[in-house]
Amino acid sequence: MKRIIKKVAVLGSGVMGSRIACHFAGIGVQVLLLDIVPKEAAESKDKKARNKIVNDSLQAVLKSNPSPVFNKDVIKKITTGNFDDDMKEIAGCDWILEVVVERLDIKRSVYDKVEQFRKPGTLITSNTSGIPIHILSEGRSGDFKKNFCGTHFFNPPRYLRLLEIIPTPETDAVVVDFLMHYGDLYSGKTTVLCKDTPAFIANRIGVYGIMSLFKLVDKLNLTIDEVDALTGPIIGRPKSATFRTADVVGIDTLVKVAKGVYDNCPNDEARETFVIPGWLDKMVANNWLGDKSSQGFFKKMPPSSKGEKEIYTLDLKTMEYKPRVKSKFASVEAAKPIDDLKQRLKILVAGQDKAGEFYRDFHYGLFSYISHRIPEISDEIYRVDDAMMAGFGWEIGAFESWDVLGVEKTVKAMSDAGYKVAGWVTEMLAAGNKSFYKIAGGKKLCYDPSSKTYSALPGSDSFIIMSNYQDKLVWKNASCNVYDLGDDVLGLQWSTKMNSIGGDVLAGIQCAIDKAEKNYKGLVIANEGANFSAGANVGMIFMLAIEQEYDELDLAIRMFQNTMMKARYSAVPVVTASHGLALGGGCELNLHSDKCCPAAETYIGLVELGVGLIPGGGGTKEFTLRASDEMHEDEPETITLKNRFLTIATAKVATSAFEGIDIGVFRKGHDEVVINQNRRITEAKRSVIEMFESGYTMPVQRKDIKVLGRSALGALYAGINGMWRAGYATDHDVVVAKKLAYVMCGGDLTEPTLVSEQYLLDLEREAFLSLCGERKTLERIQSVLKGGKPIRN
Repeated sequence: MKRIIKKVAVLGSGVMGSRIACHFAGIGVQVLLLDIVPKEAAESKDKKARNKIVNDSLQAVLKSNPSPVFNKDVIKKITTGNFDDDMKEIAGCDWILEVVVERLDIKRSVYDKVEQFRKPGTLITSNTSGIPIHILSEGRSGDFKKNFCGTHFFNPPRYLRLLEIIPTPETDAVVVDFLMHYGDLYSGKTTVLCKDTPAFIANRIGVYGIMSLFKLVDKLNLTIDEVDALTGPIIGRPKSATFRTADVVGIDTLVKVAKGVYDNCPNDEARETFVIPGWLDKMVANNWLGDKSSQGFFKKMPPSSKGEKEIYTLDLKTMEYKPRVKSKFASVEAAKPIDDLKQRLKILVAGQDKAGEFYRDFHYGLFSYISHRIPEISDEIYRVDDAMMAGFGWEIGAFESWDVLGVEKTVKAMSDAGYKVAGWVTEMLAAGNKSFYKIAGGKKLCYDPSSKTYSALPGSDSFIIMSNYQDKLVWKNASCNVYDLGDDVLGLQWSTKMNSIGGDVLAGIQCAIDKAEKNYKGLVIANEGANFSAGANVGMIFMLAIEQEYDELDLAIRMFQNTMMKARYSAVPVVTASHGLALGGGCELNLHSDKCCPAAETYIGLVELGVGLIPGGGGTKEFTLRASDEMHEDEPETITLKNRFLTIATAKVATSAFEGIDIGVFRKGHDEVVINQNRRITEAKRSVIEMFESGYTMPVQRKDIKVLGRSALGALYAGINGMWRAGYATDHDVVVAKKLAYVMCGGDLTEPTLVSEQYLLDLEREAFLSLCGERKTLERIQSVLKGGKPIRN
């Protein structure tokens, strides 16, 4: 039967249940969130008292940071209730998702109630991470079993993209297919099909990785600070690295999963790795469980006499908290300047110091472990990599890391060091297959141990990865690559530090547009780094400004503006597919494209005011143009302009693509938010083709932009002065904000006037240049270049 998910019931409103409810509401689904009636309200008829647990839980989650919702309107889609009064409402739901406490007896009692009201054919799934899925369905009706499955979301579900799908032997295959597809397309998840084995895939491998690192602490006499320095972004892992991740997850949760694997996996060759170290047992006994108990491996100390807050680290030998110590290793310092993770890994593992020994031990143990988990936890090796990347935030998967270091070379080194690999790896190498992955025809192929052949990853047609198109390279320079993505569509991506936009990138954009205009239907602009773009290359701006090379600086700004205008006024559609950070110049590129297909997790805004500048690549012009288009006769014109002005003046950054619509960067009803980040380039390509084939014509440059001149300028200046008097703006903030106001009002005009885009671009460029000569602006830029944050001066 055809399933349409209009309403979901989430049973259990704890942190996970409430966050799952928020995620479903965020993708547009109506949600019924239920929990138990408080004991003290058992006899009460007061609905508010009976729903206290569910309402308090939901409100607590909504106040958490980072936010579990895409924007504040999401909450309107969630209705709350309790198991006693409102369970009957699940009859109107298309999917019932159980997220109650991890106790079999409690889950079974909830299922008893569900069976009373659930309509036949309705999906029923559990978010359990510790109880075997087949045990949960024991004793249930045939229809329940047929439509029952494990759906293991990772916390927080908005941000961690993994959704493990765990069927039982009695789960209908159609149900599994639906959940895999729905989780991917509508929930924005990397859906991974798992076997019903202890801890499934991600936690089995992830907790092994953490426990093995705990063993290395003792073996190599390492500190917590040293291990976290070695296992964070330097090897493509999250900033929380190892011990900080444990604090966030909860040390009791980590111990529970480790003990579960030890107890339930007697044939695991690395079973002893899951034995809990004595110091970890002491932490649990002391209730040092991490963030949930305010101390774990790390502890926030009371503010010092200077008001500074410090975080202390636990000394595992003395079990006392001590000031953090910054760690340095020669091999790590040598690898830090290398942006390419794959090249960096090779240098780290080859290191001849303690760090190198650590990396070899860690990777050899990990490679051995994952090889033996095939086919126990998965028949396909790519599922293991997908799970670790989506669930634990690894930049590349474990098998892909093995490829990077060279499978054959590493297997030999592992053998010499006493680490064994599974037989299928040896067979693969003996047959002449030297890697787990390879690229062919723009698609990524993965080795299949059962058939001993390579096959394309599922979803290859839906997930375009530009770097897979190396054999379709059309043009390149030092920073950019332009690919033929098929169907007469070009794709441009660049790779710089934080994907900043400098001269090479601007040249790449211009060249890609030229080529697209001659022989293609259009251009997609995207990239595969952690961020779309953190903005213009402020280092270059700083150097030109400090050397007072104002002619060069003027040319650089003109080139940026001209490139943005070329994107706007090209003869073919130009579509961006942003994700992660899209700040400053990255935002301006989105503002000037024909259409944007951003991932939902796009954090976008014009942030130049923070470094003492105004948007100089057309951003100020574009916000003024949009303010002009939004002015209505039935409201003061200055209101619309003021709102646009404040968005830039406060350096507002949208915390999702949906908020990007709210702040006026993306256009409601025109730009298309893509829930699954992996699909954004495909959607952008589809949009290019659609616009081209529907008769795309090049837009005409605007000369009808209404600017308000002195009347609005006075109002904005008064507002700026008020912010300064109230202490919200510094003296230099006032200088910059007045420059911004001057440009957005069209200058010192005596009356409202219609002007051209070029008129505004000239004003914008002049203001930007003048601010580059301000000492306090240069101090702010220098602060960003040194420490990543601007000073308040």
